[in-house]
Amino acid sequence: MNPQSVYLVQTDTTVGLLSQDPHRLAALKSRPSQKPILLTLDSLSALKRFSRVPLLFRNLVRRSNKSSFVYPNGAGIRVVKEPRHRRFLERFGYLYSTSANPSGGVFSLEFGERACDIMVLDEAGLCEGQPSKIWRLGRSRRRKLRG
Repeated sequence: MNPQSVYLVQTDTTVGLLSQDPHRLAALKSRPSQKPILLTLDSLSALKRFSRVPLLFRNLVRRSNKSSFVYPNGAGIRVVKEPRHRRFLERFGYLYSTSANPSGGVFSLEFGERACDIMVLDEAGLCEGQPSKIWRLGRSRRRKLRG
């Protein structure tokens, strides 16, 4: 599988477009390229390659489920624990992830099919779910950004 391809996948939260090319994802959604795109990882050990978790929030991050965190270095990251989506991520190590909808819109299968190179389906199919909660972590406090 090519990490630069765009995959339409049922993620642990909603239907997403995933790729290791964040600029391509931004262009597909017609969103500013400087707007950050969430990085999804298959394990907590992989997180160490991309950011440092403030000591005060290590247990929160370790125990979180369907939550994304913006770390002090500005990286927005979610460690996926749901088994099916995690197995998909394991093939790549990491993938940038954004919802399969036009920027600011609702899920559209037609949009997702046009935007992706490869559609990944299993017996569960595709369904729009709740996006992850997003928290900004500082050294000594956290702030909810979404959810």
